[in-house]
Amino acid sequence: MTLALHWATADTGLPPSLSPKILPTPVPAPHWLAFNPQAAALLGTSIEADPALLALLAGNSTPPAVTPVATAYGGHQFGHWAGQLGDGRAILLGSVRHPQGAAWEVQLKGSGPTPYSRGADGRAVLRSSIREYLCSEAMQGLGIPTTRALALIGSPLGVRRETMETAAIVTRLSPSFIRFGHFEWLAHLEDTAALGRLADQVIAQHFSALVGDYAGWLTEVVQRTARLMAQWQAVGFCHGVMNTDNFSILGLTLDYGPFGFIDGFDAHHICNHSDEGGRYAYAQQPQIGQWNCAQLLNACLPLLDAQSEAAVEKGTTILDAYGPAYATESVRLWRAKLGLSDARDDDPTLINRWLTLLHRTHADFTLSFRRLSSVRTDTDAADTGRDFIADPLGYDAWISDYRARLRSEASDDAARAVAMGAVNPLYVLRNHLAQQVIARAEEGDASEIDTLRRVLAQPFTEQAGAERYAVEPPPELRHIAVSCSS
Repeated sequence: MTLALHWATADTGLPPSLSPKILPTPVPAPHWLAFNPQAAALLGTSIEADPALLALLAGNSTPPAVTPVATAYGGHQFGHWAGQLGDGRAILLGSVRHPQGAAWEVQLKGSGPTPYSRGADGRAVLRSSIREYLCSEAMQGLGIPTTRALALIGSPLGVRRETMETAAIVTRLSPSFIRFGHFEWLAHLEDTAALGRLADQVIAQHFSALVGDYAGWLTEVVQRTARLMAQWQAVGFCHGVMNTDNFSILGLTLDYGPFGFIDGFDAHHICNHSDEGGRYAYAQQPQIGQWNCAQLLNACLPLLDAQSEAAVEKGTTILDAYGPAYATESVRLWRAKLGLSDARDDDPTLINRWLTLLHRTHADFTLSFRRLSSVRTDTDAADTGRDFIADPLGYDAWISDYRARLRSEASDDAARAVAMGAVNPLYVLRNHLAQQVIARAEEGDASEIDTLRRVLAQPFTEQAGAERYAVEPPPELRHIAVSCSS
């Protein structure tokens, strides 16, 4: 049945020198840790138990007549040009086309060294692989653009990080794994012809209405990125390593390393303990998204105009599209989370007052929004959400104005509760939940991986038996440290 998949060599649009053939390095005793049938359906299959597929996704075999590759790219890391980077522990196995037409690139992360491993082993450890597998699908459940996770393969192969750990391989799916950094590296090489070919390939495959229109394409990328940042903010998601090489040209969430969903709200939350300066703190994410777009535009200036001054002017105009796109999407999302049906000029003030209250009291971000759906407009009595806010008087003052706002638009309590329940998740991938799953898997029980994935696939729906996934973490687990190796 594996051969029934419609495999082809992935057409990256990169020159062969920057996308060399590289075979995965086999692992001993590969075994299934998790398999995602929802992602498998994207490829037009439901295979799981097939040993041939296990060997394929472990990197112990390759599809017939397909050339796996690793790609070179550059990037700005923590604001500084890092030079050549590349797929140091990821190999693009190939592309699979669904029988109805959609094509997905299939990438193995943790499948061994590549020319871009920079002396490292090219492997991924179990804990980081579980986190990526789960968060990819958690973001999909939340409706946020993301790469997908098909499978998680384990092996007893030892991998040394801070301590000795075991290896795992995540199978990632995406329409394309091209990043901002691919364009930056070609610009650094001053290979304008290759830069144009890559842009043409990306546009033809993924922005077909904009063929021949580089300015229109880059404007769309900028706007997609802005909307993605607004979506991250609205669910309290922190990426942790927002380097330009970790930004997708399609506007997808890419590369799940030291990420985190905020528990007790802190607008200055830093989820990556390696980020000592807080460059990628929660409140910084929107402006970092814009900064990254500026680096992409700098790389693509030769595509906009042969004259440098004219190209810079056009690039500046394109970058100016970021702010309005972010503001529009951000206010739309926050209004929906508060159950506001009308758009009014003073809505940002009401929204920001609520966020300030959560920040000041470190109230649980996810559950505070979820509890707001129980607020009624036909009474001024205290609601259950008040019990979870450390400043009840401040809460009362805001709720009073919130109720007045709802009454002014004749909001229906029942209908609003349903609408708010559809946009305010009950379940997110909190760090302590991921850590519990990791601990069990390290002890030999991987069953919780897909149990939690299934819960996170329906984050807005209360699920019987899933109560433990919808509570605040105990105080000692609210600040689990996460690093780039996690």
